[in-house]
Amino acid sequence: MKEVSINDNITYPADSKTPTAFFLLAAVGIIASATGYFMLGEDKAQFFFSYLTSFTFVASIALGALFFVMLQHVTRSKWSVALRRIPEVLSANTWVLLLLFIPVFYGMHDLFHWTHEEAVATDPILLAKEPYLNIPFYLIRNVIFFAIWGFLGWKLFQVSKRMDENQNWGEQTLLRKISAPGIPIFAFTVAFASFDWLMSLDPHWFSTMWGVYYFAMSFQVFFPIVILIVMYLWKKGLVTESITMKHLGDAGKLLFGFTVFYAYIAFSQYLLIYYANIPEETLWFYHRFEGDWVYIAWLLLLGRFVLPFIVLLSKSAKSNIKVLKWLSVWLIAVHFIELYWIVMPTLHTHHTSFHWLDIATLLGLGGLFMGLFFNTLKKQSLIPTSDPHLNESLDNH
Repeated sequence: MKEVSINDNITYPADSKTPTAFFLLAAVGIIASATGYFMLGEDKAQFFFSYLTSFTFVASIALGALFFVMLQHVTRSKWSVALRRIPEVLSANTWVLLLLFIPVFYGMHDLFHWTHEEAVATDPILLAKEPYLNIPFYLIRNVIFFAIWGFLGWKLFQVSKRMDENQNWGEQTLLRKISAPGIPIFAFTVAFASFDWLMSLDPHWFSTMWGVYYFAMSFQVFFPIVILIVMYLWKKGLVTESITMKHLGDAGKLLFGFTVFYAYIAFSQYLLIYYANIPEETLWFYHRFEGDWVYIAWLLLLGRFVLPFIVLLSKSAKSNIKVLKWLSVWLIAVHFIELYWIVMPTLHTHHTSFHWLDIATLLGLGGLFMGLFFNTLKKQSLIPTSDPHLNESLDNH
């Protein structure tokens, strides 16, 4: 099979300083975070809670990208082929989550009440959950989660890249064979990872919808990330003909759809707990509606659902580059704020308490992840040049 002829700049400049800029940003964040860690003295809880918020933020982007790639292969999607290399590279670096998880494991005693043996011994609920909530099993299953995600992301990227080199369209069958079982495995592992990272912060509370809730957040924020990356590439004169405004318009439609999906899941979780009115189940929401935490709750309702829903109702808005740009920036910020709202009331129950470590850890982890992304991106074509459906994707005008 012959490679598709493309009249476009699809090669990221090898001498680009973008990865270096992100790595420098990461270095600043990591140094600041380390400084903050030692400045806190014996009580390191603030550092670990800030770090967990940033870790789950970065992980959500990588996991959202991985699901998108597998979904495109399973459905044999054509419109997204030109756009697919970006999420492929994002998910190819999922392996780094294992390294980023080390401080979370190191800080488990500060983060998770169920790691305190004296507390477990006197608490019948924690005793009942001890076969699952114990440190060795926690570590083992999380290593397995990271290994699965790392393998899926790396393998899908390598096969796609190999198809560019050997122009063997039969590789598509392998991509589907990996993605088809990968999706249910992904769903299972992400759900249990979200239980471990976030829900177990309050081990007395549980929600059967929590795994879907974290997934909905992750997949909604994935589209703003891709939209901003494409706009950045356009600004540098790259893929201006291959990835068109129509592609971003389609991404905007999916963003609108998964904004509604996110709201449906978030409201359903709240409604189930509200009408059951069981005290031990309502405490999680009670603490997040207490004091000035309630203002963040209203911000999430208005800023993560109402605002993007109203803005994206219009067909023209979904294809308006300025609207998509600023809405994407807004949704990424609100996504971080929601994770902050989920994590921090465990440490600061009655009021919000912003700390500069919240930003320092975000710069460190986010800068490292995006530095790896651009460093990988510049080593191959910005679009899958030998995909058999590329022509149809390029004609998506």
